[in-house]
Amino acid sequence: MSGSTSVLLAMSAPPYWHCGRTIRQTSLYMLVGLAPAIVMAVWNWGLPALRVMALCVSTAVAVEALCQRAMGRDCSVDDFTAVVTGLLLAFLLPAAAPWWLVMLAATVAITLGKMAFGGLGANPVNTPLVGWAVLFVSFPLFMDPNAMQLTTDFTDPLTRLKYFGAEAVADISLMDLLLGQQIGGLGASQAGALLLGGSFLALRGIIRWQIALGFFLGAMAPAALCFMVDPSLNASPFFHLCTGSIILGGFFLITETANAPVRPLPMFLYGLIGGGLTFIIRKYGIYVDGVPFAVLLANMLTPFLDMIRPKPFGGR
Repeated sequence: MSGSTSVLLAMSAPPYWHCGRTIRQTSLYMLVGLAPAIVMAVWNWGLPALRVMALCVSTAVAVEALCQRAMGRDCSVDDFTAVVTGLLLAFLLPAAAPWWLVMLAATVAITLGKMAFGGLGANPVNTPLVGWAVLFVSFPLFMDPNAMQLTTDFTDPLTRLKYFGAEAVADISLMDLLLGQQIGGLGASQAGALLLGGSFLALRGIIRWQIALGFFLGAMAPAALCFMVDPSLNASPFFHLCTGSIILGGFFLITETANAPVRPLPMFLYGLIGGGLTFIIRKYGIYVDGVPFAVLLANMLTPFLDMIRPKPFGGR
């Protein structure tokens, strides 16, 4: 790793990157946490899901290596951060996404979302979501799981809720949602597997539980309130938790090290804002999910949240 990158990491990374755990070890833990969702994605979507994940990861690694060479830096792809980025990006894509879309998404994520800002630790917003957002705006049809996965027997629960109301999703069991039997991103829809992997990472201290707790509370509390007020018009909070990419967002996206505040209270508020924005977008916005946009908006608030009760330099 080059000296400038090390300085940026030391300035922007939360403490757990320096508590006896290297960046490479952290990335490997992240891959272990994502492993159950990888298995479930292949189980539910078959070889097309494996193709998208493999192509996205390999492109992300290759592009990062090329960027580092062009910038005159030592190649550090063996820290597996590009692998994690590619895999998280693949989780947001449809299993039937064409090869060129996958490669373009990974290229944009690494070049514009990571290396353009100086590399690891310097990116102000979530790296995989930069690639997702650019492609979502540019190629909405190819990024729409409903349009790309017409041969499946699964349904999109959030689309049914958005356009047909709570009665249209009353017959969808939470167990089916937990098992990933729903239309969505190939990995983001594997709710149960992501819950298992994310809980493991939180217990191991790889991700900050304050952020995840705030995010889930911010998304589920208003959903629970609306459900109590009128269950005929609103779905239960557990339905919201298990649909779309909320679990992926709460455990794996909004907790990205470079984008999160560095102290417990700002972390919790950061997650709370992200979860609340997710619910607002879902209920009142034009998008059925809202998690990616909510996380990107929360990322932009991190510098302001870090101003809450700052500690003097060198203080504990």
